[in-house]
Amino acid sequence: MATKPAKVRPAQPQHAGVFKIDSIKDVAEMLSINISDVVATALASDVEYRIHQVVEEAAKFMRHGRRTTMTTSDIEQALRVLNIEPLYGHTPHNPPTFRRAAPIYAGNTASSSTNTAGAVYFVEDEEIDFDRVLREEKIVMPKGVSWTAHWLAVEGVQPLIPENPPAVPREVDNNAIAETPKTNGVVAAPSAPPLAILNGTGVAGNAKKPQQQQQAQQPLVKQVLSRELQLYYTRLTSSLLPPSSDFAKRTAALASLRSDAGLQALLPYLIRWVAEGVVGALKEGGQSEMDGKILEVLMEVIGSILDNKTLFVEPYLHQLLPPLLSTLLHSSLPRSHSTQLRTISSQTLSGLLTKHSTTYPSLSPRIMKTLLLALISPGKSKGTREGAIRGLIGVGKEAVRKGLVDSGGAKVVGSEVENDMEWAENEVLIKAVMDALRVLHPPSDSEMTDSLNLANEADLQTSMQLHEILGDFFAGKVEGDAAWARAILGENMDEDLIT
Repeated sequence: MATKPAKVRPAQPQHAGVFKIDSIKDVAEMLSINISDVVATALASDVEYRIHQVVEEAAKFMRHGRRTTMTTSDIEQALRVLNIEPLYGHTPHNPPTFRRAAPIYAGNTASSSTNTAGAVYFVEDEEIDFDRVLREEKIVMPKGVSWTAHWLAVEGVQPLIPENPPAVPREVDNNAIAETPKTNGVVAAPSAPPLAILNGTGVAGNAKKPQQQQQAQQPLVKQVLSRELQLYYTRLTSSLLPPSSDFAKRTAALASLRSDAGLQALLPYLIRWVAEGVVGALKEGGQSEMDGKILEVLMEVIGSILDNKTLFVEPYLHQLLPPLLSTLLHSSLPRSHSTQLRTISSQTLSGLLTKHSTTYPSLSPRIMKTLLLALISPGKSKGTREGAIRGLIGVGKEAVRKGLVDSGGAKVVGSEVENDMEWAENEVLIKAVMDALRVLHPPSDSEMTDSLNLANEADLQTSMQLHEILGDFFAGKVEGDAAWARAILGENMDEDLIT
């Protein structure tokens, strides 16, 4: 007849379940806690119950997953269902493999029974075959970290490129844009006229409808300008233009613009004011005396901006060059101010290139290419050719040699001068070419100079080469100074010998 098993008493020193009392005591000692056998027995029973509960819940996930092997993900889901913090450090994608170690015998005793230690499990280490690894294809390393630059904003407008977040569409009323409220110290975007901006009116009221639609698509960018800067802008522009104003005020305004600090916020508005002034003066024909004075003042303003060491002008070079080159190469400048305007523009261009050519190495070659096209292209006016020669003088000695000697600019100018009877314009153009040749190499200082002796074979060869390079007109003006003629042809002759 079967008998019922005896119940486990709480005071029993050894727990009959999976967890031993010794294991509970060992964990307690690791935590520096001393517990009695009764407490250890109760904890062992509770831990066993909790583990059975977790395993049962995990078995439900395993069956619902149509699997026969329980994974760590099942245990993790069971812990979440039971509102227990899940375990960390294990992943179901690469489960560890446990192996059971062979039992270790503690030794024989006097009795026939032997004491054996419990089963020990350990994680099996993966064995790596070095021959197989070496024969396999090498793993391609991912591309390293790199840095790229892109425009976050261009004049306050964010460009639509993949690196920038997409623009948020907004419905903007055109009437609301036209009626921008006046705010103390806040001005509108640089797309509005500078005077309207500084007066706080925002977009001009007589703007055309397409312009309003374009501004409706682009968000307005506000820039804080203090009342002092607004007052400074008004006083500065009124002191400079119109040119008939007080000369002392104009001199003081240029000196302030040349040396004062804290004008960086006004720089884009000043450059736009200069560009619009140059366009307005040249658009009207540029033949009046007033237009000539306006252009002189504006060129002096550009020179003062470039001389100010506290201003960061590099982002605005592409806006400064068009007014300079337009004044330099325009064909119809006032006759009384033509040479002076082109000289001032050339000197300003020279200072700009000297200061910024190291930062932008391609700046000088691009400007020199523009000047060469204006000098040797057919159909150009004499004023344009004079400006091109003055510009080459400002770029430097190498540009003069490239334009007048190597490219045949002096020969082109000489042939036009010989065939034209406008002596006033010819005289100015001839003077510009002679000034450029003096930059290439200065003439002899002595008053008594020897001319080329055509009876001498060496001088005859020099004269022939001079006529071939400079043309008959300017060769006749240079060959009167034999030392100067040889110096002008010296570099070219050296290059012929090298080639």
